[in-house]
Amino acid sequence: MEYQRLGRSGLKISRIGMGCMSFGNPGFHAWTLDEEAAQPFFRQAVELGVTFWDTANGYGGGSSEEFVGRAIKTYARREDIVLATKVHNKMHDGPGGSGLSRKAILEQLDASLTRLGTDYIDLYQIHRFDDDVPVEETMETLHDVVKAGKVRYIGASSMWAWQFAKLQHAAVLGGWTRFVSMGDQYNLLKREEEREMLPMCLDLGVGAIPYSPLGKGRLARPWGQHTRRGDSDQVAKTFDLDIDKPVVDAVQQIAAERGVPMAQIGIAWLLSKQVVAAPIVGATKPHHLADAVAALDITLTDDEITRLEQPYTTQPAYWW
Repeated sequence: MEYQRLGRSGLKISRIGMGCMSFGNPGFHAWTLDEEAAQPFFRQAVELGVTFWDTANGYGGGSSEEFVGRAIKTYARREDIVLATKVHNKMHDGPGGSGLSRKAILEQLDASLTRLGTDYIDLYQIHRFDDDVPVEETMETLHDVVKAGKVRYIGASSMWAWQFAKLQHAAVLGGWTRFVSMGDQYNLLKREEEREMLPMCLDLGVGAIPYSPLGKGRLARPWGQHTRRGDSDQVAKTFDLDIDKPVVDAVQQIAAERGVPMAQIGIAWLLSKQVVAAPIVGATKPHHLADAVAALDITLTDDEITRLEQPYTTQPAYWW
């Protein structure tokens, strides 16, 4: 495993992150693994050195955080895991049940800490932008929880670049803690973040931790082959675009030439981008994390990168 700083912050993370949206009580998603089925993945992550774990308060209605908290106690030491979670999703009715108001952040952070069984979060992320709350209120509250010792660093996820800039600028003006990460959807099939968000992150020293690094699995298998998630997830079905086939075909061809799984090529492409600190990999099969880690040993040539990128067709920005 390789480790590097998250953006220009002092926080070092494993270059592969494990996404924990796949773990939670049954019923959250059709592909969600219950706690017993999730255990091997937590164990495997520790064995592979994947110590950056990313979850959210809304995953599994909070059960993902509970699974993660218990897994840390079982398979690792708390200080060895870089623990990331998020806030914004609706957890209950009422003014503190969702969003990014001071009331919501303070209430939901304490609830996450309880579920995770810890007294601090390494990376606390706002899951979406909140149009109903002044950015100053959100950023000052995040600063306060950092100063209180409940949070070490803060990050953001999935929003327009101007919204992220507005939040970050408010922190600068207020003398408050700034974001060190951006968790957005970025892969060979969805590259619209290259327009504004990723160049801005690179300029500001914000590390990208992209989710869906394999386009909901589309980049991990030949065109037309679907997974259980691909057949049931309405979001995943947005990847079934004819314009994507040439990209998937290019991944398949280069993988065949190198004699490696397609997933390794898709992850290696992300790792070649300077702004990317760690792709977030959602694992539901044993080879998912193993392939992601193996991608660290692949250095794509300039010609291979060109072959992967040339077939891309510009499309509307879409994150989730």
